[in-house]
Amino acid sequence: MKAASLRDIKTELNTLSTQELQELCLRLSRFKQENKELLTYLLFESHNEDAYIDTIKSYIDNELKSINKDSYFYIRKSIRKILRNIKKYIRYSLKKETEVELLLYFCYKLKDFKPSIKKSQQLDNMFQRQLSLSKKIVSKLHEDLQFEFTETIEELEAF
Repeated sequence: MKAASLRDIKTELNTLSTQELQELCLRLSRFKQENKELLTYLLFESHNEDAYIDTIKSYIDNELKSINKDSYFYIRKSIRKILRNIKKYIRYSLKKETEVELLLYFCYKLKDFKPSIKKSQQLDNMFQRQLSLSKKIVSKLHEDLQFEFTETIEELEAF
């Protein structure tokens, strides 16, 4: 089955009633966890972005505390999982400020992580990639935000 184009879906959605749209959303949320998470964000958390960011930061803190530190293999695997989830949460928001703030927070946590990520080339590369991605996004933001985030990035680069 070939999926319809976004334009076709939009025109079809315009013809539906409110009740039919509600049923479609509920049916969509049953199929994938990500659909349900996106609907949760849009309905309950999108109006308060700061609380959403704090929720994700606490998720990062909890996940980093629970990492198995027996070997760098397990550490890398767990950190990749955390980063994958962070990227998913960033996609829900679609705000560049949120993306930069979460990526920089993740980098801060990696910098302070014990055992040091400098002992693993893969973890250090992951840290550097997120830092360079943050730089690229910051360059597209408003000047005031650029100044604020650039100071943070420079502090992390000194690591």
